[in-house]
Amino acid sequence: MPDHILIVDDEKGILSALTGVLEDENYTIATAERGREALKKIENDTPSVVLLDIWLPDIDGLEVLKEIRNTHKGIIVIVMSGHGTIETAVKATKLGAYDYIEKPLSMERVTLLIEHALRQQRLELENVQLRGKFEKWEEIIGESPPMRYLKEQLRTVGTTNSRVLVTGENGTGKELVARSIHQASQRANKLFVAVNCAAIPDTLIESELFGHEKGAFTGASSVQRGKFELADGGTLFLDEIGDMSLNTQARVLRVLQEQEFQRVGGSRTIKIDVRVITATNKDLQAEIKRGNFREDLYYRINVIAIHVPPLRERREDIPLLAGYFLRAVIQEQGLQEKVLTEEAIELLKEYDWPGNVRELRNLMERVAIMAPGERILRGDLTIISTGVPHREGQLLNDKFSSLREARANFERYYILERLKENKGNVTRTAEDLKIERSNLHRKMKLLGIEAEIET
Repeated sequence: MPDHILIVDDEKGILSALTGVLEDENYTIATAERGREALKKIENDTPSVVLLDIWLPDIDGLEVLKEIRNTHKGIIVIVMSGHGTIETAVKATKLGAYDYIEKPLSMERVTLLIEHALRQQRLELENVQLRGKFEKWEEIIGESPPMRYLKEQLRTVGTTNSRVLVTGENGTGKELVARSIHQASQRANKLFVAVNCAAIPDTLIESELFGHEKGAFTGASSVQRGKFELADGGTLFLDEIGDMSLNTQARVLRVLQEQEFQRVGGSRTIKIDVRVITATNKDLQAEIKRGNFREDLYYRINVIAIHVPPLRERREDIPLLAGYFLRAVIQEQGLQEKVLTEEAIELLKEYDWPGNVRELRNLMERVAIMAPGERILRGDLTIISTGVPHREGQLLNDKFSSLREARANFERYYILERLKENKGNVTRTAEDLKIERSNLHRKMKLLGIEAEIET
């Protein structure tokens, strides 16, 4: 459904020109020539954006702005004026206007402002939704000594503005820890913006982080704000920072030092106030020795270090986590109530969980759907094909015709789990398994594993 825009101006020529341009951009347009008319239309059909002239025949545009902010905080208001002063612009901004533009209007600037404002609005809505999901789904569960220590660290760090480096294996919940720090901070009402550095190609990472100007490179058809700019006032989470190229590391270091940057292809300096939290599953000090990571950046991001323990080091938390995930899936998907038996819990506690908490959550979702009875038995954890825990004792119960078949069964499961952790990326999976990429491809073909092979 197209976004709805209300244009408020007493000049018919401006109403007509803006309506034509914005309808061509696929927006739904309404117009008003007076302030009270605009407020009535807002009550009847709330727009996403209001383009508001300061000088109106009946009431002052700033009074209209105040009323909109009091009754409809979610509406984006862009103020327009042909008699603008710095004082008026400052006053409009303080009253909650998204931006201020002077007449005669640049239609290109108007459309870009609306595009950027709507994009930010969607991000803020997504952030609220994720926060709700975070509060409902993603709690930090565990009462083991390592988890009590972690929670104590989060309580201390959350109230500060310091940079934090979160370390831990894949699937331990590093982003959850970063979100918890953000929620405990004074920035909690601002955006939490997450970037997976490993998932963005080197050719695009700088544009993703710092934004770009129109025409900065082939395909840059409009101005784009980067993640640093979007996170202004809030928190930027750089996940898998150990996978970032050295060139990008240099630019990130400068931003951390100066709290300012320029978009790709731009010359204007943009100042920001962003708290940066980083995470990695790599040993960054070892990466420094190999020449893959900048030592000066390491000391910038590693003001406070928090390590998230793997699940195998806090086995006493497994019953709590398994029960929590099981109940959450059942409630979310409206499934039949099910409980784990003591025998099933013991099997879960025996397993080493190479995929950590993420693997446990995925397994609980599968058994919630697939286990036939109200009680989840030990056997229910092994009848599901791939991704099922297999310990030495359980393998003895499986009927294989030969040692070779048993080994192939285990290898297939193990490779599948690592591929899932790396979202199908064969190169990173080969690195995790410490084998050549060509050898992994050969094994995948032999074992009948299908994966998204990177190009």
